[in-house]
Amino acid sequence: MQRAGLSVQKRGNAVIVVGGVYHERSIVDEWDQVYGSGGRAAAALAGKLPGINLYTYAEPSRQARIRMMLGAGGVTVHCSDARQSVSFEYFHSLSRSEMYWDPDLQAEPIRVEAPTALRFGFLEGDAIVTAERAVFDPQSSNVRFRDNGSTAAAVATVLNSTELAELTGHNDIAAGAKELLSEEFRDDVVVVKCGPNGAQVHRLAQPPILVPAYKSSAVFKIGSGDIFSAIFAFHWADQNLDPAIAADLASKAVAHYVATRSLPIPSNEQLEVGDPIPTDRPPGRIYLAGPFFTTAQRWLVEELRDILHGLGCAVFSPIHEVGFGDPETVAPADIEGLNGCDAVLAIVDGADPGTWYEVGHARSRSIPVVVLAESVDERDLTMALGTGCDVARDLCSAAYKAVWASMR
Repeated sequence: MQRAGLSVQKRGNAVIVVGGVYHERSIVDEWDQVYGSGGRAAAALAGKLPGINLYTYAEPSRQARIRMMLGAGGVTVHCSDARQSVSFEYFHSLSRSEMYWDPDLQAEPIRVEAPTALRFGFLEGDAIVTAERAVFDPQSSNVRFRDNGSTAAAVATVLNSTELAELTGHNDIAAGAKELLSEEFRDDVVVVKCGPNGAQVHRLAQPPILVPAYKSSAVFKIGSGDIFSAIFAFHWADQNLDPAIAADLASKAVAHYVATRSLPIPSNEQLEVGDPIPTDRPPGRIYLAGPFFTTAQRWLVEELRDILHGLGCAVFSPIHEVGFGDPETVAPADIEGLNGCDAVLAIVDGADPGTWYEVGHARSRSIPVVVLAESVDERDLTMALGTGCDVARDLCSAAYKAVWASMR
């Protein structure tokens, strides 16, 4: 058993993964797995490299189970003793997680030495990494790679735009990336994930390179960032590819994962992904159609409206923009709002007549429509399917497809 605080010897030219293994549960998505950032990244890489090694924490009573679970996929797990188990609870894969952990129960740091390493931020402890090439995904930990004594000849930090702003204090992506690339912090590459707008690859004294996201048949978001970091680390740190090429391959791997939820990630030649999302077009304005007459209906409208705003879209929601009133006032105002939108997201569970009217009107004007139909029989979707609507069976997929449709 590898104890916390002990050094790990070099194990050849392969990516060493250092990250948490946590219990994840999402109610709506029927997801109940033990992965976490480290476990998922190691499982993702198992198809690309022989003998993947994962260094993580676990309570002694859970270590055998974790080794068996990940070992079945070809991952060798080295556990340091944790003082607690960590879990994440989601209502759906785009909802804010509830984390169950105690920040006061910190374990001794794990120390890892390897030629190439992928290090994630931990909750229950920390990892001090010595490597030739390292990729760091802080996971909202608000620390830089070298803050804890970690060292590497070359460092790439991979994070999303919100994490970058929290880490550097800059809301402007270019300014935040420039700080991490500065002489003080000495990152060689900064990759900023920007949701539907793909990712930006920043290097010192070079213009940023935009990498697209890719369309997928469905979208399951839990762990998508872990997949990006893992595949980027393989191609940049281990295979020595240009960081922009590595980021593009990572983006394609994410499209595969969010559509299938399957691991490991196939070879580049076997990846089947949709068209790239334009990097030069921001999300447009979405008309949010759906009934809002019960508590459950109103909750869903509010939830989707917040999600779309978070993905960078402007939203016309009839209940918010027009409200209740007489038909002669409400209907023309709603239609005027619809005509000014780039796409429609329609909630059709419940067969609300007004929603179906709005779908038909939008299609008559060639406005793209995404239909959220969680419990609608396919035969009742004949008109939607026959007029070119994109049908999604879950909330997360519907939201992303609507955003993509607005970026025509």
